[in-house]
Amino acid sequence: MNPTSAVECVRVHDGEVPDGRPHHPATYEIRRPQELAEVLAVWPDEPVAAHSDAGFVCMCWDPAHAGPSRDAHDPRVRELPDAARPQPLARLLDRDSPDGIPARHRARWAAAAPGVLRGYAEAMARGEEPRPPTGIALAAAFTWRGAVREHPLDAASLLAEVAPLRVLAAAPTAELARAVCETDGDGLDAAVRFFASEEFTARHPKHRRVPDGVRDVLLRYARSRRPGDLAVLERRLLRAPGGRVRRS
Repeated sequence: MNPTSAVECVRVHDGEVPDGRPHHPATYEIRRPQELAEVLAVWPDEPVAAHSDAGFVCMCWDPAHAGPSRDAHDPRVRELPDAARPQPLARLLDRDSPDGIPARHRARWAAAAPGVLRGYAEAMARGEEPRPPTGIALAAAFTWRGAVREHPLDAASLLAEVAPLRVLAAAPTAELARAVCETDGDGLDAAVRFFASEEFTARHPKHRRVPDGVRDVLLRYARSRRPGDLAVLERRLLRAPGGRVRRS
């Protein structure tokens, strides 16, 4: 039996990422069968020494010398450390190559973005730093960020957090409050995370006022689904005049 046939995941550790690709994660996973097959087809037979600044070499590609991992003995998972990778594996995993697997992950993520945010997502996937779009339905940005919970930890996973957060952080509080009433379940989870985040709580108090109905919706969700965020929301979500909001 081919020992690679049981592999379901390759976990790639890229370590620190240079400024040229600021939203590439330090660790990501490859799970799609076609991409797994490409990686395993060029997987080297011998371990490769990982880089070290401490004056020694770690043969952490070799299972006999591997560091602790929750999947250390799982034959379905292969760990690929931050190492001097031989070609053609290095080309396949080059984070800047338009033909590499990381670029494919970013392209898939951008293609799945809501229509009003797709151009912005495509620019970020190319490594640009576009201005967050304005005048859009922010409920879509909440839903976009909320869907991260269902996405694999692929090479676009950091983009999937950062890109929607930038859109939300640039939006006025009144527009964010309206979007809470219009978003779906995934979006409401993202809304609670955003209103409990530093990007919102660092705003001036007069920019943290939301209608009572919106505040109630966020607190109710946090109380039942995200209790760790409840105390922050209670302190930082300030009351403002406004109509009650009902959610089904």
